[in-house]
Amino acid sequence: MKLKFIVVLMGALALGLSSQANATEHHTAQALEHSAMATAHGQDGHADQLLKHAEEGLKHAEAAEKEHAEAHVHMTEAVKHLKEAIDHAKKGHADVGTKHTEEAMVHMRQSIGQ
Repeated sequence: MKLKFIVVLMGALALGLSSQANATEHHTAQALEHSAMATAHGQDGHADQLLKHAEEGLKHAEAAEKEHAEAHVHMTEAVKHLKEAIDHAKKGHADVGTKHTEEAMVHMRQSIGQ
């Protein structure tokens, strides 16, 4: 599981470094990074860490959503999924929370054309 976490983190880091300096893309990269970390912790059954990273990812996803709301229908969906992940993590449901963070990442990637 630690290897999976490292792979996810490296992928998120690469995405963050490769994105342009645009604030929206920066927030999207940060949201993806924290969602990836939430996913990895959720897969390991760590609801508390899933919660921490999903909440941080949500902050960045909402910032990206506000900056270009009309162009980021997918980011709106990502925000919904991160909120669901947070709700489930608070209940200790790491498995369901993980599914929501994964779905959030799909929508985040779609919002930046990946």
